[in-house]
Parts: sequence; structure tokens; C-alpha cells
Amino acid sequence: MERSILPAMAEHEFQLATHTAILSFIVVFGLSKALTNYYAGRFSDSYGRKRILVAGWVLAAPVPFLLMWAPSWNWVLMANLLLGISQGLTWSMTVIMKIDLAGPRQRGLAMGINEFAGYVAVGLAALATGWIAGHYGLSPAPFYLGVAFVLAGLFLSIFSVRETHHHAKHEASRQHPDQKNSRAPSPRTIFWNTTLHDRNLFSVSQVGLVNNLNDGMAWGLFPLVFATAGLGLDQIGWIAAIYPGTWGICQLFTGALSDRIGRKWLIVSGMWVQAAGIGLIATTSAFDSFIAGAIFMGIGTAMVYPTLLATIGDVVNPAWRASAVGVYRLWRDLGYAVGALLSGLVADLFGMASALWVVAGLTMLSGTLAAFRMQETRIWKIEDYNPLGRSSSE
Repeated sequence: MERSILPAMAEHEFQLATHTAILSFIVVFGLSKALTNYYAGRFSDSYGRKRILVAGWVLAAPVPFLLMWAPSWNWVLMANLLLGISQGLTWSMTVIMKIDLAGPRQRGLAMGINEFAGYVAVGLAALATGWIAGHYGLSPAPFYLGVAFVLAGLFLSIFSVRETHHHAKHEASRQHPDQKNSRAPSPRTIFWNTTLHDRNLFSVSQVGLVNNLNDGMAWGLFPLVFATAGLGLDQIGWIAAIYPGTWGICQLFTGALSDRIGRKWLIVSGMWVQAAGIGLIATTSAFDSFIAGAIFMGIGTAMVYPTLLATIGDVVNPAWRASAVGVYRLWRDLGYAVGALLSGLVADLFGMASALWVVAGLTMLSGTLAAFRMQETRIWKIEDYNPLGRSSSE
């Protein structure tokens, strides 16, 4: 809902003058979501998935009201603090629960379906709020949708969703019978191996961070770039919808494709395609070219997003997989904060086009680093690989 209208609200309703100040809501969102992701994974291993999911939707309840009634920008920041915590709990659980339910052969497909559902919804919400804002104003009308979304998410989570933690325990006992009664690695060990020590999990974490770095830039700067080019709220809403909409739809195919052809080169080439899309938007001021750039970004992100999660499922023991996913999502969603800060500062100092080129360059570099650092993981059996040390086949 925020993607098509919140930067415009910052400029027109709250008179924020600098790009860094305008993008502050993304910094708050990214930091709160990233930290919550980390603890959500650990807590779900201890207390179960469903309780964390429901708690996330309860915390989301005040968000649309804070946005529609905001008398100052601080209310918007508070709303995004709660939104980040809520997303860290709810979306982490949908990812972890689908990994629990999907077997290794179709894990990429399961991640693709999950991300398809989420980002098609993001696109439709951006389109709807852009249209509503164009006809009824920036606030409060667009945020009425948020009340319905929160109620739907909360009631579905309470009455329709079942606990899945026992699936992960069962998978772990079947694949690692000798470890059935062994203790999981310490949180410190899981953190450092997911972050740095294991070459594949390091690649997943750095690509995730840079992927959301460019998404944070797109969320905050793209509406301002498009407005500067003379586009109206309706047109901005269309572009804001096409990017995540393409991303969502394509994930139905890219997640399953990674199950067939492997993970590595989908991830690498996806980052390069994203960089091309950002570069195209940086070089044009035409609506059609903006659309083309958004489609490139959507396709590239779809190649990367479900594949990163499937890679973790390939190599991590199910007994502590949720914790590893939490560490990955910590780094991935810190990308929102880094992207908003970096692109805002560069835009204030050197202009918005320079900010876009800097982010495009970092995205290209991230894909290139993964090309040299990452190994293909789809062909491995999980029992033959140990990211806490060397694979047994070695």
C-alpha cells in the first residue's frame, strides 16, 4: 500500500525536503523487520510457527490507523516500526512453514508459490492505492484497504493455519537419524556460518542484502523519479504495481525452474537482470521505458528471491533450518535500511540519477561475487553436506 503514495505524502503533506528524510520510513521498516526476522526463526523453533504468525498479525492491527490519522511524520515512522516487526513475524513464518511442508524435490516451487502470493498482492495493493489516491486524495481513503487486510490475515491465521513444526522434526529424524537426539548448534555458530564462514550461505546472505538494497531504493526513490518526469499518481501506481506484480507472477516459474536446472546461475543472472532494469530507468524519462525497466527488475528479482530460500533448504539441517532462515532474512531485510540510507544520501549529494547508478553497480557486483563464490547446491543430498564444516563427500 505504501509503495505508490508514501513518498508523495512525505513531500506534499509533511513537507519533507531531503530524500534522506523521505526515505527514513524505509530505514525504520528495514531495521525492525531485519531484527525481528532473526528472532522469529529462533523463537519458532522453540514455541512453534503458528503462535508467532498470529502475534505478527496482532501487531499489524494499528498500522493502517496510524497512517491514515498521522498528524506528523513521527506517526508514519511508528507505523513502519510496527509494520516491520509484523512482517518479520508473519512473512518469516509463511516461508518457514512452507519449507517445513515441502519436500526437497519441490522446495523451489513451494518458495515460488509463497513469494508469488505475496508480491502479486503487493502489486495489486500498490495499483489500488495509487488509483484511490488519484481520485480521493493521499489520505485517509487508500488506507481503508489496510484494515481489511489485517482482519483477513489475522482470522485466516487463527482459524485456517495449522502448526508445521512437527514436519521439520520428522524430516530431521529421517535424514539425520544419528543426530535425532543431538543438540542443535549454538545461535552464535548458526549466525556466523550463515553470515560468513560457509561459502554458499554467505553468498545467499550477501545477495539477499543487495537485492533488498535495490528494492528499498525502488520503494523510496522510484515514485519521486517518476513524478519528476511528469507522471501522475495513476501512472506511478501502475509502475509501482508492475514491478512487484512481474516479480510475483514470474516466481511461479523461476522457483520450479531452480528445482530442475539448479540454483546458482538463476541467482547470478537474476542480479544482473535487476541491474539492467535499474540502469534503464536511470537513462530515461519516458513512461514506456519506465515500464520496461520495472519489468526487468521484476523478472530479475523473481529469479533470485525463491531460489535463495530454496538454497538454504538444500544445505541446512531441518532441525535448525528456521534459525538459519532467520539469519538470512536478518541480512536480507537490512538491505531495505542500507538501500534507503545510501540512495537517499547519494540523491541529496549528487542527484537521483547518480543514486540509481550506484545501486545498479552494487547489484551487478553482488551477482558477480556470487558467480565466483557460490557452488551449485541443488544436486546435493542434504545428508552429504554440512555448512558447519566440510561436506562428508569431501
